[in-house]
Amino acid sequence: MILRSLSWLTLLTLFVLGQSAQPSAPEPLAAPLRELPWGQLNFLHTTDTHGWHAGHLQEPSFTGDWGDYISFAERLHEKADEEGIDLLLVDTGDRIEGNGLYDASDPKGIYTREIFKEQEIDVICPGNHELYKKASSDNEYLSTVPNSHGNYLASNLDILDPKTGERVPLAPRFKKFTTKNQGIRVLAFGFLFDFTGNANNTIVEAVEKTVQQRWFLEAVHDRNVDLFLVAGHVLLDSPEYHAIFKAIREVQWDTPIQFFGGHTHIRDYFKYDSKAYGLESGRYMETIGFMSITGLSTGGKSRASFPNADRMLASPKFARRYIDNNLYSFRHHTSLNSTTFPTAHGRNVSAMIASARKELKLDHQFGCAPQDLWTNRAPFPNKHSIFSWLQDQVLPDMISDPTRKDVPRLVIVNTGGIRFDIFKGPFTIDTTYTVSPFTSGFRYIKNVPFESAKRLKQILNQEVPQLVNIPHELAPHLPVSARTLAAAFRGPIKSVDHLHHGSANQLPLTPSVDDDGGDDIPLTPGYTTHDAAGSDGDDTIHSAIQFYTVPNVIESRIAFPESEDGTAKDPEEVDVVYIDFIERYVLLALKFLGTEFEIGDTEAYIGTKELTGLISEWVEENWKGDC
Repeated sequence: MILRSLSWLTLLTLFVLGQSAQPSAPEPLAAPLRELPWGQLNFLHTTDTHGWHAGHLQEPSFTGDWGDYISFAERLHEKADEEGIDLLLVDTGDRIEGNGLYDASDPKGIYTREIFKEQEIDVICPGNHELYKKASSDNEYLSTVPNSHGNYLASNLDILDPKTGERVPLAPRFKKFTTKNQGIRVLAFGFLFDFTGNANNTIVEAVEKTVQQRWFLEAVHDRNVDLFLVAGHVLLDSPEYHAIFKAIREVQWDTPIQFFGGHTHIRDYFKYDSKAYGLESGRYMETIGFMSITGLSTGGKSRASFPNADRMLASPKFARRYIDNNLYSFRHHTSLNSTTFPTAHGRNVSAMIASARKELKLDHQFGCAPQDLWTNRAPFPNKHSIFSWLQDQVLPDMISDPTRKDVPRLVIVNTGGIRFDIFKGPFTIDTTYTVSPFTSGFRYIKNVPFESAKRLKQILNQEVPQLVNIPHELAPHLPVSARTLAAAFRGPIKSVDHLHHGSANQLPLTPSVDDDGGDDIPLTPGYTTHDAAGSDGDDTIHSAIQFYTVPNVIESRIAFPESEDGTAKDPEEVDVVYIDFIERYVLLALKFLGTEFEIGDTEAYIGTKELTGLISEWVEENWKGDC
């Protein structure tokens, strides 16, 4: 295949990238690797890619782009066909918001939709980010779903048809198919967690209700199924997935089940029972998940065709690997080199991406970052923390409404709105969107008693968790799992929430390294995942990165009065200014504190300006010059 669409690219442009990856991407570094655990049925899994189809242009471990992933999948398909086994591709949502390739176009996503559809994915489901805005969910229905040719599944999601207004399923509820080589009969579903922040043109049905519906019960009663495949933008260890597992097991107690998850941005693996496992494969095109199962019946063929079939059918084997998304890993796992690895199709998609980036001027520099600023690799507060930079420099300089510039203000921003690190060097249009892709503006409540306002941060950060329940939606994503964190502390951690209270926010999260890859290649810093199967899941053996938890929100105090000695003193009242995304939580906390503020008391602050634009303005003014 050359390309499915050549609408905005000429064939002359297509073959510029001889070795794929993006022209400005650094070369991946050599590292010791674990092999892929191939089985009878194999999967490649992506999730939470958030528009990072160009890969990471400043991190050697993750420089593979969507074209390289296409080449990788096509080469693994060739290997599977040669050996008579099967390979399926799965994507579990949040494909949008988080990178200039998606966010910088007008309308958003006009390039990424064309790029994404070039990969032939067998099962696709929605994420919550596709549903925040009416425009993006309409694009799913009108573009991504038809481009997926029946492979997009929406088991618990409806949409109001943008042409008729009729409530209809976003996509088919499930599908049944038989694998190409082994003849494995697969029944697949596509779920979203019980999301409530969607635009009003979509309806998310609670998973617990969905599994009681007639269509679902009829589907899972099908006895001619060798594997249940549940793709979802859902946490692996969640009430939603446990409800699905229970519903299937009530009628199919012995049929293997493979879950694929998403949303939490981590590498994770979970065991439901001896014949049911789940895999989540990270974030931002850092990870390509690999999963294999051996020991499945093959109802589509006369008999199972793999060694020790009778024994394996009684006790199937599940295995996983988290692949660092770079050409060094891809070439190793395909036993190919820089000349033989890339396919024509993959090279062409890499060129598509390069052309789109050029069209969007994503390399245009606003300034030059003087140092690295980290979301989770530095404690907060700290001079290397991106949140300290935002709190102490950007917000005080930029959050000032001309009509109330002399009024003391307390500015609150959720840390989850800052999505990625800033690296020393060029701060570009692309950087702006990787750091802060959202269209959230600022709102405020005037004349809030300071005695109440000063306690908002404590409540929103759940430093006293019994005061008020703040949903998980407000909490920032950590790039590693609770089990990996537990390995760092050498003690049990029941959940990530355990680390979000009090002084635990500053504890370093540094797991040990399982170095079984030999001593001939030096280790580079990277993921060292601990999951339900142990510490050998990462394909690349790394030295550990030190991670730190961060609070839910940060706070800047601006234009506070000064005492005679020059120190700030407490005003009687302040304007409480906040990102509009957290408005309901701010009002909830204020109500708990005994105030009577309602939605009608809120107003827009600094017009229609958004945090994304304010950050780029600050950089342009304060980090001037080329790198």
